[in-house]
Amino acid sequence: MDSQRNFDFLKYMVECDDNKDLLNELMTAYGKEVWNYAYSITRKWDLADDITQEVFIKVFRNMHAFRRDASVKTWLLTITRNTAIDYQRSAFFRKVTLSDVVEDYGERHSVEHDVAEQWAVNEMWKMVLDLPKKYREVIILYAHNQLSLKEIAQVLDVTEGTVKSRMFHARQKLSKMKEANR
Repeated sequence: MDSQRNFDFLKYMVECDDNKDLLNELMTAYGKEVWNYAYSITRKWDLADDITQEVFIKVFRNMHAFRRDASVKTWLLTITRNTAIDYQRSAFFRKVTLSDVVEDYGERHSVEHDVAEQWAVNEMWKMVLDLPKKYREVIILYAHNQLSLKEIAQVLDVTEGTVKSRMFHARQKLSKMKEANR
């Protein structure tokens, strides 16, 4: 199904001059996956929102640059990863992160936030989020985003062997974490 949707997007990109409609379709089809991946990298709801918005702004401005050597999903997740890394490197991010820690005490969360927290509490995903970043990324891209090893290698800009190695070590760490929680 995803390959058919991917083909339809590519066909639509070639035939369509209206980038706004295409962007709307991309946001509808992949917005949730982009947000989830941004959240898995940053572990902050508001930053995931900002990064997702920034990703789709970049996509809108650079739609013509899509080379079609990877799937649309892989392209979007690569942009998401790079944008999240840029956010984490920025001085703004470090200042906001520090002030968030200070201001979080005594803050009331919305019902939506509480529901989202309950979703995130799922034990296995909680353990995945506790993994070091390089292991967390491969597990999330593989299990949640259902990318192939080759696509994961493209998103992370590493070899397939590195992806396999990280996947192996991530599974080992998850297994140890699971045993420790029993």
